[in-house]
Amino acid sequence: MQMYLDLKPDQWYSVFVVTGTEEKAKERIKYRLQDGYTVVVPKRLLRIRRGGVWRIEKRPLFPGYVLINGEIGIDTYYRLKNIPDVLKLLKTGNQPAKIDPDEMAVLSKLMCNSEEIGFSDVFVENGVVRVIDGPLFSLEGIIKSIDHRKQRAKVRLNFLGEERTVDLGISILKPV
Repeated sequence: MQMYLDLKPDQWYSVFVVTGTEEKAKERIKYRLQDGYTVVVPKRLLRIRRGGVWRIEKRPLFPGYVLINGEIGIDTYYRLKNIPDVLKLLKTGNQPAKIDPDEMAVLSKLMCNSEEIGFSDVFVENGVVRVIDGPLFSLEGIIKSIDHRKQRAKVRLNFLGEERTVDLGISILKPV
């Protein structure tokens, strides 16, 4: 049975940080904001082949973004602004831009129990993709294509009002 992150879907915000420093920026944000905030960098597990050897690596789902759950006011805005590696809090007009609750619902389903998006077990038969288990379970509609060689699924996600295509790791099951 999968458990989902217990997140309030209506109070999510995004901070743009220097790409490659997402984890460091996340720790700094947690330290500065203290209690009452959840800070997340969604990561995906991918199989990468280097030098003929397959390895599993963690990569950010959205490079350059850190997600914050909690109420952001003027005081919080200025605390965020002075953190190294934090470039800006995404805003609409003069207000911090909230991430759409529907977008966060899909992301929280993908990030079962932690901020990592693991591998999904996939069965492909006659061009039809069925997800047997894993984060993509019951989300077959967002899968655009399957790369059998790299064992990845190209997935269509909405994030900050834009459609983005990301690769997620899968395990392709063979028919018996």
